Amino acid sequence: MRIMNRYRDLYKASLTDPAQFWAEAAREVTWTRSPQQILDDTRPPFYRWFPDAELNSCANALDRHVDAGRGGQAALIYDSPVTESQRTITYAELLDPTSRLAGALSQLGVDKGDRVVIYMPMIPEAVIAMLACARIGAVHSVVFGGFAPHELATRIDDARPAVIVSASCGVEPTRVVQYKPMLDAAIEASAHPPRHCVIVQRDRMRCNMVDGRDHDWEGLIAPARPTPAVPVAATDPLYILYTSGTTGKPKGIVRDNGGHAVALLWSMRHIYDIGPGDVFWAASDVGWVVGHTYIVYGPLLAGATTVLYEGKPVGTPNPGAFWRVVTEHGVNVLFTAPTAVRAIRKDDDPDGAWLARYDRACLRSLFFAGERLDPDTYHWASQKLGIPVIDHWWQTQTGWAIAANPLGVEALPIKPGSPAVPMPGYAIAILHPDGSGCGPGDEGAICLSLPLPPGTFPTLWQDDARFEASYLCEHPGYYLTGDGGYLDEDGYLFVMGPHRRRHQRGRAPAVDGRHGGGAGVSAGGGRMRGDRSCRRNQRPDPPRVRRPAGRDVRRGPSVRIGQARPRRDRRRRVP
Repeated sequence: MRIMNRYRDLYKASLTDPAQFWAEAAREVTWTRSPQQILDDTRPPFYRWFPDAELNSCANALDRHVDAGRGGQAALIYDSPVTESQRTITYAELLDPTSRLAGALSQLGVDKGDRVVIYMPMIPEAVIAMLACARIGAVHSVVFGGFAPHELATRIDDARPAVIVSASCGVEPTRVVQYKPMLDAAIEASAHPPRHCVIVQRDRMRCNMVDGRDHDWEGLIAPARPTPAVPVAATDPLYILYTSGTTGKPKGIVRDNGGHAVALLWSMRHIYDIGPGDVFWAASDVGWVVGHTYIVYGPLLAGATTVLYEGKPVGTPNPGAFWRVVTEHGVNVLFTAPTAVRAIRKDDDPDGAWLARYDRACLRSLFFAGERLDPDTYHWASQKLGIPVIDHWWQTQTGWAIAANPLGVEALPIKPGSPAVPMPGYAIAILHPDGSGCGPGDEGAICLSLPLPPGTFPTLWQDDARFEASYLCEHPGYYLTGDGGYLDEDGYLFVMGPHRRRHQRGRAPAVDGRHGGGAGVSAGGGRMRGDRSCRRNQRPDPPRVRRPAGRDVRRGPSVRIGQARPRRDRRRRVP
């Protein structure tokens, strides 16, 4: 059977010879030192991709497109119905303030490896701040705008930033949220306050500044000199993104530079079918992993145009808001959470009257992630839009899709209730509590065989021991996703919900990455040998992502995709 052959060959190649597969994918990245070694597997379970390579993520996202003569192409479209403003920023126009802010941060003492916390609303300056950090090798940690002072303070104390970049306020449909008082309160409560803050003064509400600490964004970058991109090791951290934990201390998910760039470029082309000049809209927030991955880095690395939307699916001003954005900006692929479309369908536009007002001929596909895609929402979107409606599943920890329908490879048959098939590098194993493998259709713990592919987290910030205890000790040799599910006879994955809650006592912790990928979601040192936290009587701290509670209702073609073989001989303690 021809269908799925291209996908199956690609997936098999990624598992049988991962070094060759990812070496080929790495050719899409512009390196300052090309990788000679693809995978360092000498210190399991701490695997590192492209360990001898160097690059700069900002240069890959901006400079190389300008250098290629595409500086006049739109890089970012800012659409803000809450402030009644729009702005299109080209690659060249985005590069200039980014390089100037990078220079200004350097003048404030930020060096390679230093942390910068970004606490901002959905404005272009948030994207610029992230890229400016990457440009000088600083590690950014974006905290969702509007988080309470205590939550912000815990992240400040863990990251210990040299600088915080923030704004005077955020704008909601019915109110203005004052960011600066919350920032001041968080800094006051922090044991490790930053030396400097950079503040964007928004017209809707300006704020008071603290003398000697706070710097006005415009006043700081206007005289600053553009700074060239600094090469960093592929294994150096690009960012820290905090999730909630069970101990009161958030877990800092680390993303490295090299594997991140390789994986996102691969995903943009092969999963979303996006290339240079296409328009991609991830209707999420930069404070969540989807915002990092598919508002900022993914589209810009691919040379596409990304949409930054400061608004809601309904109420800004009506249920046609999403379709207006799609039509006005020529969006080719929309990525959002089911909640957004469910709100449009259920409460405001059940018959699709608002949707019918807009010409959506540009829209090729709609991707969902972040929560259960209920059948009603799937069928409504599929029928009203008349395009592929794709569910896919991932986590803050993985950074990109574990399971998806790879439209850039071939469009696979859709099974409602399934995020489709494993993506390259993800060897999915469904395991019983004793570590034995489950057969097709039998539910168990969804685990991923190590090593994880590029772009996934190599460890937790400054906490290798917690990394092992939280994710790797339940089934040694595997990453524990925290979800239960099954693979059917065609190799399609069905995610049934938090596994540990269903099979063990104790409450599974909620991950502050409501996405699995989705809109509106949520550098370690040496290995700790002999870590007692890896003993079998220790309860790990798995991630939690809410997923479907129902099985598939339609069958696709009878094509079997192999499941990772359970490593029964590896059920020993991690040394």
